[in-house]
Amino acid sequence: MGSPFDPERIGALRKQLDRASGASSSAAVKQLWVRAIAVTLGFVALLYVLEAINSATGNSLDNAGGIRPRSLDGLEGIAFAPLLHGSWAHLLGNTLPVIVLGLLTLLTGIGRGLGATAIIWVISGLGPWLIGDSRSVTIGASGLVFGWLLYLISRGVFARNLWQIVVGVIVGLLYGGILLGVLPGQPGISWQDHLFGALGGLVAGWVLSGDERHRRGGNLGRLASSG
Repeated sequence: MGSPFDPERIGALRKQLDRASGASSSAAVKQLWVRAIAVTLGFVALLYVLEAINSATGNSLDNAGGIRPRSLDGLEGIAFAPLLHGSWAHLLGNTLPVIVLGLLTLLTGIGRGLGATAIIWVISGLGPWLIGDSRSVTIGASGLVFGWLLYLISRGVFARNLWQIVVGVIVGLLYGGILLGVLPGQPGISWQDHLFGALGGLVAGWVLSGDERHRRGGNLGRLASSG
């Protein structure tokens, strides 16, 4: 009977555990991708269904679900405005950024991505409600797009995660130009929605990187105490 401390047996067992761990990790990543793609495409499909209904009813959904500044009725629009678009062209213009940035956001973790989206959704809607033109009605998913962009750019910096910083830089190079949309002066464009969406992305990046920041702070504390 071999010794329980036989180095060869221990080495073989370690290899088996490593293979099992690698297979489990690969399966988890695959599942994350599948779920993220399903949620993203499901959201986009919902946008198209709502726009079809909206077009068939003379844009009635836009009028009922848009954000009307400083109006109690318009406050309800914060919940619905990102789902509505003024035209097919408006929706088509948002579709690719929604797919790319929404998917990347969910790939930071489904729960984390949905949490970031919720934060961005609320803060981006508060912008036009608080400071928008009183005669305006704000709709569209562009506030989410701006928020997801800033979330992806900022989260890696807040978490000090090199891979996430690289992703943020790539996303910034691809879509950073749209950030000019936070500036006022473009007719028919809600810069308030864009600006507050971007702020929401920064808030989400900070809040949802808390675990990494606390872990890093704990590690630094242990290093200091052992020095």
